[in-house]
Amino acid sequence: MSNRAVLEVIALDAEDAVAAQAGGADRLELVTDMAADGLTPPLKVFESIRSAVDIPLRVMLRVADGFAAGDIDVLVEKARTLRAAGAGEFVLGFLDEDGHADLVAVERLVAELDGCPWTFHRAIDRAADRDVLRKHLADLPGLDTYLTAGSPNGVDAGMDTLLDEAGRAELPGYEPQIMVGGGLRLDHLPRLRAAGIEAFHIGGAARPGGWSGPVDVAAVREWRAALDG
Repeated sequence: MSNRAVLEVIALDAEDAVAAQAGGADRLELVTDMAADGLTPPLKVFESIRSAVDIPLRVMLRVADGFAAGDIDVLVEKARTLRAAGAGEFVLGFLDEDGHADLVAVERLVAELDGCPWTFHRAIDRAADRDVLRKHLADLPGLDTYLTAGSPNGVDAGMDTLLDEAGRAELPGYEPQIMVGGGLRLDHLPRLRAAGIEAFHIGGAARPGGWSGPVDVAAVREWRAALDG
């Protein structure tokens, strides 16, 4: 098996998706409304991206800003609709008012996914206790990735946490892959790679013109080269 690092890029539309794949992205995270930190994209956007590229797509399941689940019935219906349209990988993550994993919401959604692989996203960075959260989620089917910066304030603040968690891969709750994202910069990569972290997530870093502009092939290619180098 190759040790090529996974590069995941946020895509808002088919144009982004094509540019990200051309630049060397391995996977896309599909969202809409970055002003709310990324919500579930419309079905037609998923379908247009799916027909435009052939790399894996992880679709966000989130209907409101913040880390509360909101209306679970709406989330379940969105998941059902997306699965029926061919979506096979997802991103989700909810906390209760005490900062623990909202197991009621997560388990209902995961039951709907029926074994599809999924990422628990940066809600972990707001958790009251990261270790407890991981243990609570450890037996859920399909959970193969944690998207995390190690801190709500980004990778600069979370580096020590990321390095610590990377060293715990044999412990219960730490089997899912760590995918680092959130204020990630190219100069962070050497320390993270040296710790054995092999998955990276970029959003704004793939868009030199900001969120109002598209994914830039050259920007993605620079990350691909840095990871492959």
